Amino acid sequence: MSPRAILAASAAALALAGCGGSSKGGSSANSAGAKVFSDAGCKNCHTLKAAGAHGTVGPNLDQLQPSADLVIKQVNSGGGVMPSFKGKLSAAQIKAVAAYVSESARNG
Repeated sequence: MSPRAILAASAAALALAGCGGSSKGGSSANSAGAKVFSDAGCKNCHTLKAAGAHGTVGPNLDQLQPSADLVIKQVNSGGGVMPSFKGKLSAAQIKAVAAYVSESARNG
């Protein structure tokens, strides 16, 4: 990934996180996770305050406060109306979005 792309992804993650005083939006793992959350369309179905997402199809992640392991399982397997993203996202992307969702929901 080029330095320009990394910078753009970081800026997008900060914007999604609301640029608050929290340090959680600045880490590279959170930046990558925020980008996956946005790009994969998670925000269309789920509510997650850190991402500025207000979806109503899937669970409200701020209320659910899932562990990273649970997010990984759900993203890989799907369930209910949620499709599996295994094969659509890399293992690294799934791990990044799981860490982002779990940390953001617990700290939001």
